[in-house]
Amino acid sequence: MQFAPSKRMEDFEEGIFQVLNEKKQEVEAQGGKVYNFSVGTPDFKPAQHIMDAVCAAASRPENFKYALKDLPELTGAVIERYRKRYGVELTPSEIMSVYGSQEGIAHIGLSLLDEGDVVLVPDPGYPIFAIGPALAGAELAYYELLQENDYLPDLEALEKVHGIHGTGKKAKMMIVSYPLNPICKAAPDSFYEKLIPWARKNEILIVHDNAYSDIIYDGRVGRSILSFEGAKEVAVEFYSLSKSFNYTGARMGFLAGNEGVVQNFKKLRSQIDYGTFLPVQYGAIAALTGPDDMVRAQCAEYEKRRNALCDGFTNLGWSFERSQGTMFAWAEIPSRFEGDDVRFVMELLEKTGVLCTPGSSFGELGKGHVRFALVLTVEEIEEALEKVASSNILL
Repeated sequence: MQFAPSKRMEDFEEGIFQVLNEKKQEVEAQGGKVYNFSVGTPDFKPAQHIMDAVCAAASRPENFKYALKDLPELTGAVIERYRKRYGVELTPSEIMSVYGSQEGIAHIGLSLLDEGDVVLVPDPGYPIFAIGPALAGAELAYYELLQENDYLPDLEALEKVHGIHGTGKKAKMMIVSYPLNPICKAAPDSFYEKLIPWARKNEILIVHDNAYSDIIYDGRVGRSILSFEGAKEVAVEFYSLSKSFNYTGARMGFLAGNEGVVQNFKKLRSQIDYGTFLPVQYGAIAALTGPDDMVRAQCAEYEKRRNALCDGFTNLGWSFERSQGTMFAWAEIPSRFEGDDVRFVMELLEKTGVLCTPGSSFGELGKGHVRFALVLTVEEIEEALEKVASSNILL
């Protein structure tokens, strides 16, 4: 017997990473070597003190019961982290944990949005930015991130259409993220200084995804939107341990900021889960309160990889702008592929074993681009560059 899927499933296709993985397995089955730059899973291990904290907590039977809520020590660790790292003062009622920022972004709309509410999402942008509001029945309004605007949203143009006095349907929420995956651009302080009063004026909640503030290059300083004046009035921020601390599989992140939004989301999540596994919470406490030497060293290594990959491809005649942040690199595909990024990705893999992600999976404006994850060593990157150079695929 077959059962019809829900109508909302009509909007979802098979995940691009599943498709790429199947193609990767085909190449490997034929004896080929694959240089996998597709998935942004860190290849660094967590710091020893983090793993030790998880192991010690997992050895105690009482930690296998329902957690029900965040440990007070965990909330305190987040408060201290934000104070020391970002200069932001938070109260316990302005913080809650989530199962990683992706899960949080997927579900926060259920606590805020009604059918047909308008949400502003970036194009290009990480897919969950659109999927989350769509699951809540929201209407998506994409804002373009264009080179001529330094990949920042045109707030004046958005206000004319989606502001409180706009000509179209007013937006209720806007998702923002810098440094942004996939386009690897950071935002200057002046952007946030303009965004916050703009959001207040237009009564729009800003949901800021702050996954990569610890992976930022060339002397830039990764900041929290909450460090800007007035932000708590109009904004919440997702903060994740996945990329800064290589805690990806543990699924540990936080929502911080506007107290009403946080408490409303906490109320929703209390209905659908029983809290984060306690050993995972203890590992998070160790990460947040421990030394940042590893975080800084890791960022420096990512920067070396960025230099090797972006400069290496540029030297081969394929222009790669240096990433400003994130663990990725982004580029327009060679012109002879006429904007068909999927065809280019498949041909690149077949001819060289180099696997990256087609930009079209990140939105309409991602078409004709590709994203590389900086998850291989400099030596492996150089080896991959040699494969590409000898294949003549860029000619």
